[in-house]
Amino acid sequence: MGKKVTLSVIKADVGGYVGHSSVHPELIEKAKGLLSGSPLLIDFHVTHVGDDINLIMTHELGRNNGEIHQMAWDVFTACTDVAKKLKLYGAGQDLLADAFSGNIKGLGPGIAEMEVEERKSETVLVFMADKTEPGAYNFPLYKMFADPFNTIGLVIDPNMHMGFNFEVRDLIENKKIVFSAPEDIYDMLVFIGAPGRFSIKRIFHRGTGEIAAVSSTQRLNLMAGRYIGKDDPVCIVRCQSGYPAVGEALEAFAFPHLVAGWMRGSHHGPLMPVAQRESRPTRFDGPPRVICLGFQLAEGRLVGPQDMFDDPAFDTARAKALEITDYMRRLGPFEPQRLPLDEMEYTTMPQVMKKLKDRFIDLREKKSKSSST
Repeated sequence: MGKKVTLSVIKADVGGYVGHSSVHPELIEKAKGLLSGSPLLIDFHVTHVGDDINLIMTHELGRNNGEIHQMAWDVFTACTDVAKKLKLYGAGQDLLADAFSGNIKGLGPGIAEMEVEERKSETVLVFMADKTEPGAYNFPLYKMFADPFNTIGLVIDPNMHMGFNFEVRDLIENKKIVFSAPEDIYDMLVFIGAPGRFSIKRIFHRGTGEIAAVSSTQRLNLMAGRYIGKDDPVCIVRCQSGYPAVGEALEAFAFPHLVAGWMRGSHHGPLMPVAQRESRPTRFDGPPRVICLGFQLAEGRLVGPQDMFDDPAFDTARAKALEITDYMRRLGPFEPQRLPLDEMEYTTMPQVMKKLKDRFIDLREKKSKSSST
């Protein structure tokens, strides 16, 4: 067995510049300064998508390591202090606790981690999204790892032909189930087709049992008990040599599917693949964006990044996303532009229902009285 390397991607929104559109350069520099020279890390890269800071780190301490999580928490709290001094919008909004308590999960920041034994060539893609929820990756992950019309390797690569196992989380009931593709595809689609509740957490290679992909599944509103912002999930995907080719993984985003999030976390919109420099969502605070940075891992060193969506081949996907944006915006406060009522629990909906409850007339009760007379 060779040395194992852990790739940790941890994100948080600790202050928007301007509004919810971006991250101020001083916050990025603060994060870089705090991570630079850390004895815990092999390497790191700091970036942002929209108003979320993303820490991409490699180390040898394994998943769920308290020291790594503490360091990320300290970075975000220090960046919050800078955000407050600059009077940035929503300073510290993703930090749901006053102090770190051993593990960053449940404290607000989103996290995706995988521990790997590096292959001869270890290719990884890091996807980062803004203005959406964890289940936003359900559609592309299904396309990558279960759909031969997207990933021809499932048909012609003997190292992929046996398929993959999907670990799916029930974000409401806090349960998980594992589906095997291709035989469980129809059952799995019943659940992952409802991304507001069910989210693909991890994917495993059925031949080797090795991790293939992992995404963050934290839901801020469920942890906080109120709406404070969208979850803006991150996802790591291994590519090549028994996994989807880089082009197959990226192809899954060529169709800008609808995701929940967008303005005030209360609207559906197309997930638009963009270059990192174009990840400033401004139109109605959107539309939702996804960026992808590609790396080669070399003894834990992050060789890269390559900005994978900075390619004119995705221009038609972006044009389609803008067309969908025009269509959805015409609906305004009507569904399906606005989320359904059960997803509006953390907005003004409960207060409005409480205010109007005495004005609702129970027609069943009225009918019953009429029939008795």
